[in-house]
Parts: sequence; C-alpha cells; structure tokens
Amino acid sequence: MRIGELAGRAGVTVKAVRYCEQLGLLAPSRGSNGYRVYGEHDLRAVSEIRDLAGMGISPQYARPFVECLGAGHEHGDDCVSSLAAYRDAIAALDRTIDSLTARRASLSARLLDSASRTFTETAMTDTAILPDGLPVPEDDGAADHLPGSELPALMLPGTDGGHIDLGSLGTARTVLYLYPLTGRPGADLPEGWDAIPGARGCSTEACDFRDHVEDLRRAGASRVFGLSSQSTTYQAEVVDRLRLPFPMISDEGFELGDALHLPMIAAPGHDRLYARLTLIVRDGRIEHVFYPIFPPNTHAQQVLRWLTENPASDGTAERR
Repeated sequence: MRIGELAGRAGVTVKAVRYCEQLGLLAPSRGSNGYRVYGEHDLRAVSEIRDLAGMGISPQYARPFVECLGAGHEHGDDCVSSLAAYRDAIAALDRTIDSLTARRASLSARLLDSASRTFTETAMTDTAILPDGLPVPEDDGAADHLPGSELPALMLPGTDGGHIDLGSLGTARTVLYLYPLTGRPGADLPEGWDAIPGARGCSTEACDFRDHVEDLRRAGASRVFGLSSQSTTYQAEVVDRLRLPFPMISDEGFELGDALHLPMIAAPGHDRLYARLTLIVRDGRIEHVFYPIFPPNTHAQQVLRWLTENPASDGTAERR
C-alpha cells in the first residue's frame, strides 16, 4: 500500500508516517517505480505508535513496542522491554505532576496572599453589610427537637491546635454557632449561593461574634466556638484573616449533625452543609437554640440579648 492509504487506515497523517520513518520505526520497501510500499506489519506498527501517543508515550519511545510486534508477538507490550517503557513513562508523568502541583501551590499561595491584603484593607470595614434582597430562611421545625438534648462526646479538631470534647464543655454556658461555609479571597462561593435562604453571611456573622465576644463572656458565656464542615486548615485562614479571638471547630464528617439530626442545606458541589444555627450549651445539654438565623451580621447581638435577659439559673431548656 502507498503512504496515503497507510495513513488513512491507521488514522494518522502522512506527515506522522514520515516522522515514524525518520525515527527508524518503519522500513518500507520500494516498488519498481521507486515509491515506498508498506505492508500490514507497517500498519500494525503505525497503529501501535498512534495508540501509545494517545496515552502520552511519544513515538521517540515507541521502539520497544514496534520491535515486539516485529518479533511476532500479538501485542506490542508482550515483551519485557515494553513494560519497562511503561514504567519510564509513568515515572515521567509523576515528575510532571509533582512539578505542576508545586507550581499550582505556589501560585495559589501568592493569589491568596495578594487577595488577602486587599480584602483586609477594604472588606474588613464592610463586615456589617450584606447584599440587599437576600432570601429570609423560614422556620421549618428542623431544630424543634434540640432543646434539652445531650451533646455527644465527640472530639473534634479546632484551629487552636487541640481537640474540643463537645460532651465536656463544662457547667458554664458555651455558645456554639454552626455555619455552612466561609468564603475566602481567590476562592469562589458555590453557584447561586446568595439565592439559598440562610447561606450568605458566614464571615459577617463571625465578625459580629468577634466584636462582641467580651460582652458575651461578661453575660455568662464562658466560651464561644464556630463550627462548620470545612477543614481546620481552611478555617485557620479565616481565623487569621478576620482576627477571630475564638477557635473554629472542624466537623468534616458531620458527626455532630448525624448524632443530633441537625438541619442541613445543599449547594452546587456540596451535598451537605450545616444550616446556620446556634446552640447555647450548659452542663452538657442544649439549653437554647437559635434557628433560623437572620440576619447573620447581627446575630451575636441577638445572642447577647438573650444571655442578658436569661441569666443562668436552673438551666431549663427552651427554644426561641
């Protein structure tokens, strides 16, 4: 067969066939007219080279496979030398992946550092502001069962480097506010985030707790924690950027949510997220529940009012 027919049957270009010849992978005979003549063995070789190129093995490294076919084997990788070529190709890919991963991490770090400087200087002054027209979450009764419930003995990691035992928070009141997720500079929020009732406002809520944490403590809250399903590493960036004076707790496995049947929301890319909810915990039990919460940017002040109006007595559980 002529070169054009070979290229067509193998699904490659004529130029690709000539390149294989230049590499010494093909040795066509010559007809009486001087034109190259290719046989079925050449078709098998070019098809093998094409398939290898599709997997990332350059024609320059296809010789063991072509020689294996030339030796009469049914497949180009029936020979030990071909397996070695596979291993070399995989090792080269691993090196490329490692290099790209390191480059990506460096770029991400610089993006976050650059964006955080701008965010700290501008957006930090707007933490009490939310977009107009946010949907107001409705009380669906998903937290009605919580007052009086005992917190499970869960050890969850915190941004302070330790683990917090939710079952041993002490006899004094603890404010534990749950939130879906916080955004950060350079990372997009889920699509349609503002349209999900109760989703928007996690950073503004955290800043409100930051600004009133000492008032909350004077009103009887011995400790304040934020909790979400985000990783501790992600939360630590938020704690540092927003200068939060209290730890965040990470519950990536939704252990608390499953134990207490807590309300959840969903968003693109997130099958489950904690719905915004705040628990007042005293002596291992839920004394009071804030749910739903709106607006989040003044919620800490709402909690402060409740603590002031309801000084600790016998710990009778109730719900707002």
